Amino acid sequence: MQVEHSILVQSSTERIFGIYEDVAAWHTWDPDTKRASIDGPFAVGTRGSLTPTKGNSVPMVLTKVEPNACFTVESKIPFFRMVFEHELVPQERAVKVVHRVTFSGALTFLLGRMLVKQLNQGLPVTLANLKRHAEGDA
Repeated sequence: MQVEHSILVQSSTERIFGIYEDVAAWHTWDPDTKRASIDGPFAVGTRGSLTPTKGNSVPMVLTKVEPNACFTVESKIPFFRMVFEHELVPQERAVKVVHRVTFSGALTFLLGRMLVKQLNQGLPVTLANLKRHAEGDA
């Protein structure tokens, strides 16, 4: 099960990626995040945690990091896995920012539909906030 949303941002990939690297500030542009932290550099294998505004903290690990291009965070709880992909695709005078969330595991049939609905409502808001932040209006 997968959800994907994107937005065009009038900024550089470097500026947007810099916003991503500041994990402790994710809550300033992602209204679904209450708190996030990592225990080390913004690099593959670094672990941390994310606390959504609704729900308990979940562990996360950076599984892919390509500076100024993309990064992937994975969160696992028993019988359920969430993969959050963030891509920066340069366009003429802009960057297409893509956020994609993929669910897998035995609990997908229970949790997936509820999360898909929340993500389809929340991701466009998150992307719009990220756009404002990256374009300097935040």
